[in-house]
Amino acid sequence: MCLYRREVSSPLHLLITVALFAAGHLLGSVPGALVLPGVWIALIYCSCHNIYSSYVQLKLKTDMRDISGNFLSRPDNCFWVAEAQLDGRPQIIGTVAIKTKQSGEVRQAELFRMAISSSYRRLGLGVRMVKAAIDFCKERGISELVLETSSTQVAAVNLYKKLGFSIVCSRAKLYCYSWTLKLAKIRIIRMKLC
Repeated sequence: MCLYRREVSSPLHLLITVALFAAGHLLGSVPGALVLPGVWIALIYCSCHNIYSSYVQLKLKTDMRDISGNFLSRPDNCFWVAEAQLDGRPQIIGTVAIKTKQSGEVRQAELFRMAISSSYRRLGLGVRMVKAAIDFCKERGISELVLETSSTQVAAVNLYKKLGFSIVCSRAKLYCYSWTLKLAKIRIIRMKLC
């Protein structure tokens, strides 16, 4: 889990881990010197896992439960699926969706559900899928394309920047308990195609 590795190796969390080890050692307890940092590392892991699983569960219960109704019900919405043959059977290896809305004179679209299977990343599939979504919006005269991603998705943010998106704002957004977000220091980044 990328988020966990990032958080467990952050300077603050490393300092706390070492401090807990030292506290256990100063108390004269070898088990304490191991248990205290172990509990701390487990807490970080649980926080990171809770953030990810809460988000996935929320989306599976809402928009992903009815892809046709949520992403294909209007002519200017779309949902793409990338497939690959694995062991003679088609497997989904990537998704991306576009939802549009009219706000006054501005036709805006939002890019959703961009996901690439981990074994297919860094092969250009993400670029091709986002470009397909961008082209889809251009063909329909959509003047503004936005998206949201998390600060932990560094590769995704870099991909979007490479394709012309810029960061508009960032904020905390709760899909889980607030203490887990504070521990993991996650921000939601809103980006817009320039």
